[in-house]
Amino acid sequence: MSEVILSAKNLTKRFGGLAAVNDVSINLVRGQIHAVIGPNGAGKSTLTHLLSGDLSLTSGQIHLDGIDITGWRMERISRQGLGRSFQKTNLFLPLTVFENVRLAAHFNLDLTKKAIRLAKLEHQTHAVASNMSHGEQRQLEIAMCLAADPKVLVLDEPLAGMGVTEAERMIDLLHSLKAEHAILLVEHDMDAVFALADVLTVMVDGQVIATGTPAAIRMDTGVQAAYLGEAHE
Repeated sequence: MSEVILSAKNLTKRFGGLAAVNDVSINLVRGQIHAVIGPNGAGKSTLTHLLSGDLSLTSGQIHLDGIDITGWRMERISRQGLGRSFQKTNLFLPLTVFENVRLAAHFNLDLTKKAIRLAKLEHQTHAVASNMSHGEQRQLEIAMCLAADPKVLVLDEPLAGMGVTEAERMIDLLHSLKAEHAILLVEHDMDAVFALADVLTVMVDGQVIATGTPAAIRMDTGVQAAYLGEAHE
């Protein structure tokens, strides 16, 4: 039976009269990559901020591993088991891979080594972050997410700005991580999304217009009209 690790129900975030996220519900399951797609301004990044505690909810509820975390601050949610990455890399560039991950692991050596291994950066342990390629820096950011031993990973455009080879490496990494994690993926690279996702949610104007398997989403005429277009029909 599928194990729901994170359950978000009826999430709404208003900025004045604007509902950036409007009555959105989503479940994240261990062993699945759940991708959220939609045009710019659809509310995808706002949703990640709500799940991680970076933004407060206007209304709705979030449960993580069976515990109600609604209203918790980001640091407390992280300790409870949610790791997240951001659209822009957030690294200590003068430090090595090991030093970056050790800081994220609060100097726990076992977690540091485990995160570096899971992120497939063992061969780069002593590399200085500023000398790494863009794709390698994104891997390092994921290693830092893993350093807190999370159950859920919320990843905001992890493939942004990558070339083909680096994107393929990241796709392989995310595939390897899903067995032990529930993963929410926000990504604009549709080839990567359809290669990775077990479940797809499509957002437009802050609302969910469809959720289903990638095959079902491809065939959804409402999604085609609102977002995917002829290229993905």
